[in-house]
Formats: sequence, C-alpha cells, structure tokens
Amino acid sequence: MTDTAVAGASADTAVPSRPARTRPAAKPHGQWKVDGTTPLNANETWKQDDNGLNVRERIESVYSKEGFDSIDGTDLHGRFRWWGLYTQRKPGIDGGKTATLEPHELEDKYFMLRVRIDGGALTTEQLRVIGQISVDFARGSADLTDRQNIQLHWIRVEDVPEIWRRLESIGLSTTEACGDVPRVILGSPVAGIAKDEIIDPTPLIHELAERFIGDPELANLPRKYKTAITGHPSQDVVHEINDFALVGVVHPELGAGYDLWVGGGLSTNPRLAERLGVFVSADVAAEVWLGVTSIFRDYGYRRMRTKARLKFLMNDWGPAKFRQILEDEYLGFKLPDGPAAPKPTSPGDHIGVHEQKDGKFFIGVTPTVGRTSGEALVTLADTLEKHGSYRLRTTPHQKLVILDVAKDKVEPLIAELDTLGLSARPSVFRRGTIACTGIEFCKLAIVETKVTAATAIAELERRLADLVETKQLPSALSLHINGCPNSCARIQTADIGLKGMMLPTPDGDPTPGFQVHLGGGLANNEREEAGLGRTVRGLKVTVEDLPDYVERVVRKFVAVGAEGQTFAEWAHSADEGDLQ
Repeated sequence: MTDTAVAGASADTAVPSRPARTRPAAKPHGQWKVDGTTPLNANETWKQDDNGLNVRERIESVYSKEGFDSIDGTDLHGRFRWWGLYTQRKPGIDGGKTATLEPHELEDKYFMLRVRIDGGALTTEQLRVIGQISVDFARGSADLTDRQNIQLHWIRVEDVPEIWRRLESIGLSTTEACGDVPRVILGSPVAGIAKDEIIDPTPLIHELAERFIGDPELANLPRKYKTAITGHPSQDVVHEINDFALVGVVHPELGAGYDLWVGGGLSTNPRLAERLGVFVSADVAAEVWLGVTSIFRDYGYRRMRTKARLKFLMNDWGPAKFRQILEDEYLGFKLPDGPAAPKPTSPGDHIGVHEQKDGKFFIGVTPTVGRTSGEALVTLADTLEKHGSYRLRTTPHQKLVILDVAKDKVEPLIAELDTLGLSARPSVFRRGTIACTGIEFCKLAIVETKVTAATAIAELERRLADLVETKQLPSALSLHINGCPNSCARIQTADIGLKGMMLPTPDGDPTPGFQVHLGGGLANNEREEAGLGRTVRGLKVTVEDLPDYVERVVRKFVAVGAEGQTFAEWAHSADEGDLQ
C-alpha cells in the first residue's frame, strides 16, 4: 500500500490508535530525602521503632540478669549488633546446612564480641585488659581482624556488663562495632611515627570517634558504613574498598591534606571506590566525613538491603553528582580540586623493622591469619613493656605493629616475639595470607578457614622451599581465604582469592571447597591502581586439594611468567589452561 492510499483511507475511515504503553511506576528506593521516612521493610521498621543503641540498657538491666532465653528476638538478631555482639554458630553444623537452616537453628547461646579499635591504636595496658577478658570470659579466644578490631568468642550475655566496664575503664568500647552504623575507623598503623608520613590522621580519627560514634542521629544508616584514613604514602588502609576514605596527598599550592574516595565495597557485588577529585584539608575533614555520611543516611537505598550500601548510590550518581550534592546541600562551600596520590613506594603491611621519625624503631609482625589467644595477648603486653615499648597498632592485614623500640632492643624483642608466634620476618605465604572467621564461629560460613589457611601456609612453605632458595618465588603473594561469598577476607582483591562453597563429588556427597579468583589487588608498591580478580569457568578446588592447587599455579607462573611481571599481571593475561 502506498502512502497516498493510506492517506485516502484515513480520510474516509478513522484508523483506531493503540493505547500508549505505560511503564509501571518505579518502586521507591526508600531514600529518606526523596521518598520520605516511612519504612519499606521489616528491618527498617524495627530500626525506627527503637534505636539500636537503646538495647544497651536492656542488656545491663534485664538480659544479663535473666540469661539468653530472656532476650527479645529483634534485639538478639538486630540491635545487639549496635554493641558489637553477634550470636556465634552452634558447633557441629556442617557447611552444607548453612543455607537451609533458619538463623535460630544455626546459632548458639554464645556471642562473638568485637572490640572497637579506631585507628588500630592500643597501649600495652589496653592489650593486657583485652587479653585478660579473653581468658576470663572467652575461653582464651582472640582474633585480629582485617579491620583492626579484636574479636572474642564464647561470650555469655551474663558477662557483657563486666566486659564493658573493663573495656571502658581503659578507653575502649564495643559501641557500633557492628550494625547499620559508622563502623571502626581504619587508620594508618604508622600514624604519627613514620619518617615519610605526609599527614598525621590521628587528630582527625580521634575527632570523628569522639563526635560521632554513638550519636543517635547517625545510628540508623541504610547499612554498614566503613571509613579508612591514612596519611602514609604506602596507602596502608585498603581505601578502595571503603565507603569513605581519605588518602594523604600534597597539593601543589595548599600543602598536605587528603584525597577523598567514596563508594567502595566488596561482598557479592564488588565495587571499587572512586575519587571525587577534591582536596580535603585537615581543618574541614571532619565536616566532609559528616557530609558524606549524612548523604548516605538521607539518600541511601533502604528498600532492599542487598542494594543498601553506599556503593550502589555512587554507581547511580557518579562522582560529579555526588560531589555537587556534598558541596551544595551538606557543606555549603566548594572543595578545591586536588591531585591523586602517587603509586605507593613501599608495602602497606609494615612487616619488618623500620626507623621512626624520632630515631626509635617500629616492628611489624604477623601471627598466622590473625589467630592468637588471650594468654598470648597478656604475655605480649608484658614482653613489650620489658623491652621499653608501651604502644602498638593493629593493621588491616591481620598483623601487629610494635612501636617505640630502641635500636639495641630490636633483635632481642624479635626473638621473643617469635616464641609468641609473631614473626617479623615471615615467609611469603605467612605474610600474605589472611582468612575470615569461617565455619568455626560464623553462621554465614560454608567452610572452615583458619585451620585451612594455617595448613596451607605450612605445606606451601615446605613444598616451595626450592623456589625460595633459588630466589624465584615472588617477594609478595596474597592468599585470601573466605568461608562464604561475603568477602570479609577480600577475596576479589588478592593474587589468589578463595570463596567458600560446597562442591559436588563423584559419590554425590558434597565436600567443602572454594571458587578461585586470580589477579586481584589494591594499590601497592607493585601496582598503581586497584583491580578485581578474574574467575575461570569451572575453576574450583576442594579444601583438601588447596595446597596442591596453589603450588601448581605458582610454579606455572615462575616457569612461564615474563621478566618483571607480577603474579596478578600474569594471572589476568594467562590462558585458562595455565590457571587450572
């Protein structure tokens, strides 16, 4: 039919028009400033009904006196987290049941308690108190986390008030160590002491903790909110995977300050933080933190918890809009443009012996995947004081940094630390391996992690000794072992990252194992920018075969990797067959 014929027909007979299709209205995200504050799910309802911080009074006056069975269910599974308390996993439940049992079926009547250590800064007195709490109330358990906290297990609710009393008497707490709140503030483990430090973040970390931690106005965020601040050129606080991060830089005109990063996080939807391109001076840094945190509170997505982290808002807005909202609605002034931090020139784990700016030395030491004990912490405090050191720091790598050691005390102290399982000169694998809590205590875990990691380290040290002797083993190699998909051990940012899962076997009985991620990493002295690891279709390994797999892939890299190529670079470019 021609156009003319169509025109003629339309003149004689009206052609019925199709009704325009209308898209269903988009569901609200639950953004307070856009959609109002009416809760859109049960989690948001109980958070509004009673602020999580309020549960402390009930713990002290009711639950600690009447015992576990008296605890209200919403308090137990919700508000307790605001005070650093999670129920731990009941012993004997295998990983295959993690996804099929209800939380109350998985949980024990004991708690994990997270001691909040902002900036990782501890005195030996504080360390001794934590250690003694572990001995008295936690069956001697103690784990250094990759967020600079110390976690205790086997805690009874009856003992919590006394634990709080002891911690708070020496300036520590568990306030907002978990929950939809500003979590512990990561800080450079060498803040205020390193010779090459750009800016000391200690005053800022103290100000943020004193002004805002425990503030009810910031105690109902959409989800957890993670902060990291460093003024050291090694970029030692894993800033790319935090919601808010400040990295020390020198502005050509304004001097020392910070580069602002926003919107990082891993879990099952990994996203690296982005620079806003601004320079943050020390005098406005606290207000900038408050502004970004308030944006998350007011504009963060609350309808679905799986989309409630700040990284999802940043993904939708982008850095330019985020900066505009921050400056126009929250700060009331413009931030100057700022430079990016240069590539780090030294490792950020601070292992080994390093001179401080005052002429004394700090010593970075590693336990095995963060596992220690209450008795060991008490002994460590005594040992450090005997050698004239009264300060130490935890690190984001499950390590410790001992401060203020006189030159003539360095080697004798290193020798004593070795007897406590703390090595200043560890193997590549002991230095580079971290592991989450795993199935021993975590209700989300599918596989065991701590013992698996320790076994792998010992095996790899033995099997690859020839590569150490011939100096062919890479000087740094990260192995991160996680018991579930949630990536507390940062599996996507490791040379070799392992995500816990159950694997099929020929006899049909599932066995614990891992999906393998390869070639990830954050900015360090071997790579200028952060990047996520790759997965290879079908590349999974059982717990039993883990040492075999790591040995095989490392030997392949040594055999075929190009001169000067890092393991991560090779892993991203290698054929899949070489990675199996």
